[in-house]
Amino acid sequence: MNDTIRPVGAFSEYRVQRWDGARGASNTDRVAEEVPVSLVYNGLAHAVMMASPADLEDFALGFSLSEGIVASPAELFRVDVVPLDEGILLRMEIEPARCLPLEEQRRHLAGRTGCGLCGAESIEQAVRHPARVGAGPRVAPAALHAAFAKLAQSQPLSAVTGGVHAAAWADVDGKVVAVREDVGRHNALDKLIGALVRAGRRMDDGFALITSRASFEMAQKAATVGITVLAAISAPTGLAIRLAEETGLTLVAFARGGKHNVYANPARVSS
Repeated sequence: MNDTIRPVGAFSEYRVQRWDGARGASNTDRVAEEVPVSLVYNGLAHAVMMASPADLEDFALGFSLSEGIVASPAELFRVDVVPLDEGILLRMEIEPARCLPLEEQRRHLAGRTGCGLCGAESIEQAVRHPARVGAGPRVAPAALHAAFAKLAQSQPLSAVTGGVHAAAWADVDGKVVAVREDVGRHNALDKLIGALVRAGRRMDDGFALITSRASFEMAQKAATVGITVLAAISAPTGLAIRLAEETGLTLVAFARGGKHNVYANPARVSS
């Protein structure tokens, strides 16, 4: 069994046997940490997410906004980060009216067992339809790829562990102005959203980049907070494309090696 040598926040060092062909040697490796993070609103347990134990105030705000739990940062009054023996508690105080739908949802789900997907009501809660995004900026392809090139050099946790996702924000010139990393791609985007809002940045004066596939949830989170251009290094899903078309989100995928595909609303990505 491996012995942890030194825990360092979002990563730890472990002793490993490293093999090169037929030769093995004792060495150390830096490994990304993940911990259960419980999100509690006004005393009501809402979700437990596996996440990197860093930038949790950003995560609390970004998750609350991207999931439509609060409509603005002003409705999140307080965030307490409480370390526990086996994880972390994010204890949040929000506008009381915003907590009523969470209580209603909990009541509906509590009485159902063995119902597969828990019926149409729960599906509707999962597949939210955000409002259409604003006009947003035009992004030149050169700026898009310049941002991805800079992002590759701006991921300290990934550089150390090779085991996390990143989400970044770039201005229209391709300058990366914020990066957040996490073991979960959704968490990385939520942390980025929280960081941008806390810094007072507008969601229509730049674009978001993600080092993962463009799944439905990623497109949904982006559109919910008003991001107008989401660019992924990997593939999209069909549901993500349809949501992007519906909300006016420009969805870019396979953005690597100087190439990219625009799957929805291509007018914003032009020379």
